[in-house]
Amino acid sequence: MKNVLYLFGIILLLSFNSCATRVKARATAKKVTVVKVAPRGHKVVYVKGAKYYTWNGKRYQKTRRGYILVR
Repeated sequence: MKNVLYLFGIILLLSFNSCATRVKARATAKKVTVVKVAPRGHKVVYVKGAKYYTWNGKRYQKTRRGYILVR
């Protein structure tokens, strides 16, 4: 009887293992708008401590490549 209970316990423990593996989706490249030089009429705006540049109703963030459009 003990052997049957041990066997049942081992089978029960092994049944909780999953054969599934985790698959991570790759991020797709997004289209980025880069402006090399800000126009004369731009304004500086701070949002939650971050500095943004705005013109034509859109916000841009300054990087090494230029100004990148931020959603």
